[in-house]
Amino acid sequence: MFPVKNVKQAIGVDAAISNAMVDKIEIWSKMYKGEAEWIDNDAVYSLRLEQGIVREFANVTLNEMTSKVTVDKLDKIYQKAIQDLNENLQSGLALGAFIIKPLGEDKVEYVTQDNFIPIEFDSRGRLMKVVFIETKKIKEDDIYRRFEYHAVDKKGLTITNKAFHAKNVNELGREVPLTDVDDWADLVPDIWFPFPKPDFGYYRNPIKNMIDGSFNGVSIYDPKINTIKKADIQFGRLDWEFESGERAVHVDPAALKTDKVTGERKLPRLNKRLYRAVDVSPGDGKELFDTFSPEFREQSFINGLEEYKRDIEFGVGLSYGDISNPAMIEKTATEVKTAKKRKYNMVTAIQSNLKDCLSDLVDALAFYNSLATTGYEYICDFKDSILVDEETERAQDKADVAIGAMTLLEYRMKWYHEDEKTAAKMINEPAEIIP
Repeated sequence: MFPVKNVKQAIGVDAAISNAMVDKIEIWSKMYKGEAEWIDNDAVYSLRLEQGIVREFANVTLNEMTSKVTVDKLDKIYQKAIQDLNENLQSGLALGAFIIKPLGEDKVEYVTQDNFIPIEFDSRGRLMKVVFIETKKIKEDDIYRRFEYHAVDKKGLTITNKAFHAKNVNELGREVPLTDVDDWADLVPDIWFPFPKPDFGYYRNPIKNMIDGSFNGVSIYDPKINTIKKADIQFGRLDWEFESGERAVHVDPAALKTDKVTGERKLPRLNKRLYRAVDVSPGDGKELFDTFSPEFREQSFINGLEEYKRDIEFGVGLSYGDISNPAMIEKTATEVKTAKKRKYNMVTAIQSNLKDCLSDLVDALAFYNSLATTGYEYICDFKDSILVDEETERAQDKADVAIGAMTLLEYRMKWYHEDEKTAAKMINEPAEIIP
């Protein structure tokens, strides 16, 4: 992020974000890109669990969302504006917050929390004043920045544009006319609109900010950063277990043949990964060929990795099996339902905040397209598929077993995550009852 202290120099207002929050956003961003500080490509690389977490939440959040505007012309503009909502919601979940900013007609820009500077929130955490920063880097020592300040107060909406030229990426530089950059030449320095609310949609994650106590959004995976780190490192151990345990044949140089052309001593059709030349002293009782084939301990590493994944699922609000292997642990029906309820509560909170964001976006689109007085209404609905669909499906499967359309074996394999042998054994137990 651009140094926050320079924003006050440019706009003359204090930013509503602390240095601690700026540091956190940078950490979340690097993790999302697979570039966390603990990643070492020689030993530890990212499992990209962060992407798996946000993708699952985004997919479930939007899977059965239906939203529309009652005025057809505005609805077409809105539907075009949200066509890339899923992938951008993923980024917002990762970095804590994002803004959907109209650019005119049906065009919008999705701006994640690392690319805007909050200036003021209202008592409900709604973003009322914000600075967007656009950078034009001509060359290393020739940098232009435009500060676009949106501020809402009792008088309405004011948008201010200022341009600065710097020789260093960390410096503000000197103020220059907007006309110094062709793309900014048609912008006005100041403009006022009689619009009583922000001209964008703002979404933030429904997570209490324990970093600096502000209304700035917190990454969906922030509560489990340390466990994500442990999972990446654990997979590095597992990968090394396989690599270090590769079978090898230690070969005494005496067993190697001399190549008549190169003079090198080697075995015919030698596999470089399999054979290693090792000196064997005469009379020490060792063979010319000695196989190195250690016992693998991979299951212990896998068990540990899966435990980390389940801890992450619990901490971020996912269900067991969303990123972990569902067959790795036995769970009661109560545990499964509790996990589903936990996920349902988080998704419902995300949907609530997203609905507010999209509602504000519709108002902004209506304003910029001169449709604010058309009497439109925004309608958004989410279905409770996390809980309802599974219960309905399970009830239907029970009915299918009862009429013979599904076998009890198939039922147990599906709902208990049992293999065929285990399921068959359980069916033969006396007084078997379908739960």
